[in-house]
Amino acid sequence: MKEAILYEKLADKKVKCHLCNHFCTIAENKRGICSVRENRDGVLYSLVYGKLVASGVDPIEKKPLFNFLPGTKSFSIATAGCNFRCLWCQNWEISQIARTSKDIPGRDTAPADVVALAIQQDCRTIAYTYTEPTIFMDFAIDVMKLAHKSGIKNVFVTNGYTSEEALREIAPYLDAGNIDLKAFKDETYRKMCGAKLEPVLETIRLYKKLGIWLETTTLVVPTVNDSEDELRHIARFIADVGVEIPWHISQFYPTYKFLDAPPTPISTLHRAREIGIEEGLRYVYEGNVPGTGDENTYCYRCKELLIERYGFKILENRIENGRCFNCKAEIDGLF
Repeated sequence: MKEAILYEKLADKKVKCHLCNHFCTIAENKRGICSVRENRDGVLYSLVYGKLVASGVDPIEKKPLFNFLPGTKSFSIATAGCNFRCLWCQNWEISQIARTSKDIPGRDTAPADVVALAIQQDCRTIAYTYTEPTIFMDFAIDVMKLAHKSGIKNVFVTNGYTSEEALREIAPYLDAGNIDLKAFKDETYRKMCGAKLEPVLETIRLYKKLGIWLETTTLVVPTVNDSEDELRHIARFIADVGVEIPWHISQFYPTYKFLDAPPTPISTLHRAREIGIEEGLRYVYEGNVPGTGDENTYCYRCKELLIERYGFKILENRIENGRCFNCKAEIDGLF
């Protein structure tokens, strides 16, 4: 437990958290929506500082990041907790446990230990992932500073609900991120996730403004966000922010509290990819369907195949010094 960053003290021993866009006002002996920040005697504490519930080595493609150091390894960490309550959360056992348990699990780990493990495993990046990294940013920023000193880059896999103040705080140490754009209807965010759409859109714009490499992901959920109209609105928004931003469209599988919807048809993912390209996006990837979707990177100018993938595995990479081997167009990202 450690005193939290980014909060203000109010009257009557209340506090206001500035970490995410919920901006919770928290009474004494209560927790915020994330359930991992607690007001004790008028002081806000992080209950998950250094308490890792998951860690391990992943291919960077699993984040997913396809245009950022492809083919490299990422040391991935998470604590318990989340500021969303998505009904189809794939990691609900660790993201939601703090809502139901007074005692929050986790292995005590120092920031220096995380960096040492990343170096030991020959990882080019540290990914803050699995749950929502914003809610353990107190710990993440200490790791990130040490990582940069060791030449390791930092990656957030996030729901995009980070406050502007918090994002600007970590921006000097954050090299890349993947933001989930779960839908393009505020009603869906409120009903399915317990949040709002507009703050996520603002975060996407701010990543671009701050120069942080950004990729986006939409889990295409039947009956929720799979209409052509909604997919086109998502693609058009991303393209308006930047046509170079990759869009990952992933297949849904029934899980957690959303068990009645079927898996996303492959044909829906194919159509979503077509829509993304029609709206001007340079890189659109189908996910969770290895071998049956389009996971490859193509040159946006001459259309040559540049990176051939099967799932998270790279079969061939024909990018040369960040450029297309054929027409020499500069390929967006870090290669």
